[in-house]
Amino acid sequence: MSIPTTMQWIRQAAQQIATGSSRLATHLAAQALARATRTWRAGTGWLSAASGVGWLLRLAVLLAAAALLRKIVTAVAAGVYVRVESGAAPWLMWGAAGLWVVAAYRCGRDGWKPKVPVEVPAEEQGQEGTAPATAAAPAGPLPVSPVALIAAVRDVGTPNAQLKPLAEHLGTTTDAVRAAAAELGWPVKDVRQDGRSSSAGLRWDECPSPAPLDPSPGVVGAGERADDNDDDSDGEGPRKGIAVRRTDGGLVIYDLADRHRRRGIVGR
Repeated sequence: MSIPTTMQWIRQAAQQIATGSSRLATHLAAQALARATRTWRAGTGWLSAASGVGWLLRLAVLLAAAALLRKIVTAVAAGVYVRVESGAAPWLMWGAAGLWVVAAYRCGRDGWKPKVPVEVPAEEQGQEGTAPATAAAPAGPLPVSPVALIAAVRDVGTPNAQLKPLAEHLGTTTDAVRAAAAELGWPVKDVRQDGRSSSAGLRWDECPSPAPLDPSPGVVGAGERADDNDDDSDGEGPRKGIAVRRTDGGLVIYDLADRHRRRGIVGR
């Protein structure tokens, strides 16, 4: 690799300074614009948070701050210009010029990137920009368990229950109620309910018998023979949840925590 001559180095340095000056000016302008945008949005956001007399007071504060800042900037700029123009402080001009040349020479290097990237507002970012992290989508309604659906029809039905009052009773949506009914094999039909016109709902006489949520000895499902054995030979201790058994007298709901205790008998 040949060593460049003095003239070649000077031409290369001049080209690098020219390139760096353009980059530096663009970067400083972008930073100034970003700071001005953030300041403007902070001020307008603070102003929009109030109303009535409070809005007028905040507007007056912002106008007073803007006028004071304008006076300070104008006084400083005029003082610096007067000292430089009169020659009273030559170091200001030569010092600023020297700092600019050094900074431009460094910015003119190949592959130069600013250490602190300019923050671009989210709405001004293009498709290639870095999009801010989006908020997590709100979770959908919780699924309705078969036993909860049967109990809800028992509680609100007369004896049939429509989807809308069922959803309100369960704190969910009609789609979730419909999905739970489909999982049970409970057909949704037009039914009448006291005080309401005919609408989609569930007939109590078509209620299916769901399987136990957590089968365990002593808890039986639909059509199964009850086991009266009191021996807890499985050693697993009490379970949680309920199980439903259909009998001639209606639906019997068992508490899995106490396999011998009925939570209730549902009959129509």
